[in-house]
Amino acid sequence: MADTVQPQQEQRGARKERVGEVISDKMTKTVVVRVSRRLIHERYGKVITQSKKYYVHDEKEEAGVGDMVQIEETRPLSRLKRWRLVKILKKAEQLEKISDDTTAAPATTATA
Repeated sequence: MADTVQPQQEQRGARKERVGEVISDKMTKTVVVRVSRRLIHERYGKVITQSKKYYVHDEKEEAGVGDMVQIEETRPLSRLKRWRLVKILKKAEQLEKISDDTTAAPATTATA
């Protein structure tokens, strides 16, 4: 009897997984992920890139714009959220704003 009990992951069945880029993180505990796929047009043979947006639950709010993430299908969490964040595959490189004080002239107002 005890041998027939399976781990929780196997009982749930296969869940869909996708890899995409975070395009928005402005909501609380939610990120928007764009998943792109490339396919060949049936008639013309041209390579086409199609993309779809997914609203993803990010409990710890650790994903940022530009990150490559892995997401997994889950039960409906809200009206639009049916996916959850599994892991961050690659963090986005943050561009540092260089403020050069020598070139920036101070803004002064002249009163006449």
